Amino acid sequence: MSLTADDVKNALKNVVDPEIHMNVVDLGIVYGVELRPDGKGRFVAAIKVTLTTPACPYGPALLSQMRDEAAALPEVSDVEMNLVWDPPWNPRTMASPEARMQMGFLDFDDAEDSEEPAESAAGKTS
Repeated sequence: MSLTADDVKNALKNVVDPEIHMNVVDLGIVYGVELRPDGKGRFVAAIKVTLTTPACPYGPALLSQMRDEAAALPEVSDVEMNLVWDPPWNPRTMASPEARMQMGFLDFDDAEDSEEPAESAAGKTS
């Protein structure tokens, strides 16, 4: 089985922002993962990330932890961390629905999405 970007993102979920108490993937600061063959049967993982703010005091530690989590995957030979500021992080549009709810950014669309499965389940009979 070959390594996928989702595999790397799942590993990055082990990194939690210490101030917001959410993993960096659900927080929406991981903008993307690109995998390139290293020519030796493994991959270079290029991870595009931002921080919640340029002045984030935990930025260096978060980047280091993300690098370590990706590098721990057996299929990864090297990790490139690419810190970007464009587009700026916006929790209302970049965080997962669960993270937005936890941060208090519940939109009506999110509420409707979260209620639909419950209503559907309630309407089913066995």
